[in-house]
Amino acid sequence: MRFQLSEDQRALKRATRDLLDRRFDADTRRAAVARPGLDRALWKALGDAGLFALCLPERDGGVGLGLPEAVLVFEEAGRALLTGPLIATHRAAGKVPGAASGETVVAAADGRTVEWLAAADVVRPGAAGAVAVRSLDPLTPLHRVAHPAPVDPVAVLLTAAEQLGTAVRVCDLAVQHARTREQFGRPIGAFQAVQHLCAGLLVRAETARAAVYAAAVTGAGADIAAARLLADEAAVDGARDCLQVHGGMGFTWESEVHLHLKRAWVRAARGGGGAAAEEALAADLVA
Repeated sequence: MRFQLSEDQRALKRATRDLLDRRFDADTRRAAVARPGLDRALWKALGDAGLFALCLPERDGGVGLGLPEAVLVFEEAGRALLTGPLIATHRAAGKVPGAASGETVVAAADGRTVEWLAAADVVRPGAAGAVAVRSLDPLTPLHRVAHPAPVDPVAVLLTAAEQLGTAVRVCDLAVQHARTREQFGRPIGAFQAVQHLCAGLLVRAETARAAVYAAAVTGAGADIAAARLLADEAAVDGARDCLQVHGGMGFTWESEVHLHLKRAWVRAARGGGGAAAEEALAADLVA
């Protein structure tokens, strides 16, 4: 059995990263913080690139790929802090006209929250009676619904993929800073305490990667629940440790580190959060 990505899968990851580096770079992200709102031109570019139609069959105008490839793409979206109701629109492809091409923005209730409700053209069932609430993440407007929506296992896995992207990114940022930031005449990465933080970041990220990729292959509910728990931990704890490595500068608006932590907190509440994943995993183990 092969556990390595195929050349086509690696090419898909590279192409997605290149697209996001061009269309949603640091300057664009800072502008989005200053002027919140969904960039429709970017959304259409994502649709043209096939992000929303990845799993739609070719006979229906889609790309015709599978869940493993979708996970790879959403991992890159999480790494880039890409904004918008990506998963809801992706899941609506082939069901809501214009969703697959990026011409239509779709929002849907996920657990007790709805992301980007005001910016959506179509609101899927479960978002009735939503009330705006303050979001921890300045790039993700939130509404809260009175009753939780049913959990979509694929949406849970794609959320785990986004969390994995954050975990990998904050690990890279911490290591890069530890190598270049100097104190007492040497890089801070020379100090054991910082080395331990970076090692923990790497271990959590790679553990989450193995779980998320495995769940993408099996599609099993228990595997998805386990991947969700590990990815949430890797993203939230990893972003916290990355902030610790950066010190006060990690909280400045010039830095993306604090945005990763805030986004990880928001994602961790989707689909019933970790509690729902724990219940699903426990039920499978009991059965």
